[in-house]
Amino acid sequence: MKKLFDYLVYLAVRCVFCLLQTLPARECLLLAEPLIRLVTDILKVRRDVIDENLRHAFSSLSPTERRALRRQHWRHLLLMVHEIANAERKIHLTNWRDHVSFRNKQQLVSTLLESRAKVLVSAHFGNFEVCGMIVGLFGFPMFTIARPLDNPYLDAFFNAKRAAYGLQMLPKQGSAKEAESRLAAGIPLVVLGDQAAGDRDCWVDFFGRPASTHKAIALFGLTFSAPLMVVYGKRTGKPLEFEIGCTEIADPLAGDPQCDDVYGLTQWYTHQLENVIRSAPDQYWWAHRRWKRRKSRRGIRRQAA
Repeated sequence: MKKLFDYLVYLAVRCVFCLLQTLPARECLLLAEPLIRLVTDILKVRRDVIDENLRHAFSSLSPTERRALRRQHWRHLLLMVHEIANAERKIHLTNWRDHVSFRNKQQLVSTLLESRAKVLVSAHFGNFEVCGMIVGLFGFPMFTIARPLDNPYLDAFFNAKRAAYGLQMLPKQGSAKEAESRLAAGIPLVVLGDQAAGDRDCWVDFFGRPASTHKAIALFGLTFSAPLMVVYGKRTGKPLEFEIGCTEIADPLAGDPQCDDVYGLTQWYTHQLENVIRSAPDQYWWAHRRWKRRKSRRGIRRQAA
């Protein structure tokens, strides 16, 4: 029964993608306004989570400003889905300049071209799916580590789209050796660095609140002496117009002080991600539970690399 249900959900998603590919983004957003109103004002989907996150991150916002930002957040997510459905049809090697500008392009490209291991850290910000696809257009194969979707049909569908542009998915469980092998071969690892981790992982400051963060990202960088690059892809104007950038790079081989230990490196890239999010707060996923309460006092405060 579950297999049938999963397949029906998969078919529904494919139908939605087909519909979105027939609608220009402007018309899609006009049609989505009633849906945004339903989600934010009537059903109040994850309203408490979003408001709590915004109160802590931007304490100076008034209730009216928080409500406006909450609506912009949902509008961004809907537009992100439309962009994912249309990007591979609209952006290619002959017209990418019409859609993308780069910040610190030379620094980004020169580091990606190095033969050694490298780690790229981003966040649930902007349209990270489409911007990852755009980077893949230029022939930079990458891999990431993530938990497979519960629906195997959707998991295969999205993984196939990513693989077409050189992004390989490794399952979160049991892939450590494969990840180490790819890093050693110089294939860049790209990860989302703003996901809540376990109680015994690395607790760092994020928007003024303690946030449990996976220490594996920093460990990969320090173990392989890999430059850790904080990257982002944010919408800058109309739909399918993006800025892809690299804010800073922490390189253990260069003796950068933030690479002294796991805690310092984790706090450094978390602070960089916070600055990126502040540049366009409406493009962040405020609906996800980034901050979770600590169950014990055993979180790692500072750990030698």
